[in-house]
Amino acid sequence: METKRLTLWQKLVFGSGDWSIATFGTLRQLFYAIFLTDVVGIEPRLASVAAFLGIAWDALNDPLVGTLSDRVRTRWGRRRPFLLLFAIPFGLAFVALWWAPPFKSQILLAATVSLVYMLSDTFQTFISVPLYALTPEISGDYDERTSLTGYRMFFNLVASLVAAVAAPSIVDAALASGATQQQGYFVVSAIFGGLAIVPLLAIFFFIRERPRPAETENAPHVPFIVILKTAWKNIPFRFASALYMLNWITFDLVGLVLPFFITYWVASGNLLQKALGLSLESAVFACLLVTSVAVLPFWVWVARKLNKNTAYMIGMGFWAVVQLLIFTIQPGQITFILILSVLAGISVSTAHVLPDALFPDVIEWDELRTGRRQEGIYYGVKNFIRKLTGALAIFIALQVLGWFGYQTPPEGVTFFTQPAQTLTAIRVLIGPLGAVLLLSAIVIAWFYPLTREKHGRIQKLLARKAARKQAREAKH
Repeated sequence: METKRLTLWQKLVFGSGDWSIATFGTLRQLFYAIFLTDVVGIEPRLASVAAFLGIAWDALNDPLVGTLSDRVRTRWGRRRPFLLLFAIPFGLAFVALWWAPPFKSQILLAATVSLVYMLSDTFQTFISVPLYALTPEISGDYDERTSLTGYRMFFNLVASLVAAVAAPSIVDAALASGATQQQGYFVVSAIFGGLAIVPLLAIFFFIRERPRPAETENAPHVPFIVILKTAWKNIPFRFASALYMLNWITFDLVGLVLPFFITYWVASGNLLQKALGLSLESAVFACLLVTSVAVLPFWVWVARKLNKNTAYMIGMGFWAVVQLLIFTIQPGQITFILILSVLAGISVSTAHVLPDALFPDVIEWDELRTGRRQEGIYYGVKNFIRKLTGALAIFIALQVLGWFGYQTPPEGVTFFTQPAQTLTAIRVLIGPLGAVLLLSAIVIAWFYPLTREKHGRIQKLLARKAARKQAREAKH
């Protein structure tokens, strides 16, 4: 097996790709639900259906794009051409996602939101699946892959920090100056949509994929349904997928409900509440994400000392305790929520880096069994799971808010309160429910079967298999 190490420059360029994905994902995870209800003006339950419909197309486009990228053969490799072709359309579609249609009909609003959501999500798929499938393509080492994921997650968390802090401040500045929330969101989307294009083009020009062995590069095409069945038979992949889903539905649900919790519970309906010189939302996200970036090297170190799943269980157990404490916050306790945001950030870093670091290893398990390199299909399924969690989070949260009487604030107001039953629903979603989901992820991690030692044995068996193949070819 190839042992050449990647340079620091290569890791930085590759990791920067997560800036593009993370700004898209962070703004959509944290603010899209409240954008649909408070800016577009869709009733929460209808908004949840509109957002969730986009996942129906995801059920096809993620694994299909993964399969397509497995089969592409160009002089630039299998994955990088997608970044060149779709970087600019991805940025433009991101801006379109934050357009509030000027329609009065709720059904017409919901239909338009669904179509734009599907369009932006399609371009995101053409970027994210090939990008993530590059990880095992450019490195075959167990710990270097964790390092690569760490660089990616560094950019992911920095991008999340910048987007989460900047977006509420820009929108609040728009309100304070007499502009509309829609204008504020449009400025946010234009800035981050434009910046998302640059790292993707940099990866195309500066990163190279490893040459594939002849037996995998020239392997015959396998029917799509057979590939899906093969992936299901991959036991470590099942565990990694279940853990990944529980991990991200918790993160998405907590992140999505947090703006509602901050605005209507902690700030008692004051849409312009400040803390640390920022909007309260920006201050909370800053405390959480700055901490996440700072402790990221610590969790990479813990994963090296222990196994990835062990480090994950430690981090998620701590986060579950923090979520239960968040439920106890009372209105006006600004300092308390800032402290808990710092504590939550310690574990949010774990949630970002370690579930992603599992997937490159399960691909070798599959290669040993099938003789094929199928990164694309695995990362397609992974990307589908990632977006499924986001859609489920939006659906669950907005359905609950709708059933418990959420009210859309009138345009232009800076102070608005919600009914008591709505506030209780918001607190349960962000506190006890989040803790239960995290504990479920810990149970899955406990039984995850692929340790460092087992992965090392798989690598040795693959190396022997490649050596035997070369020896047979040399005789002929």
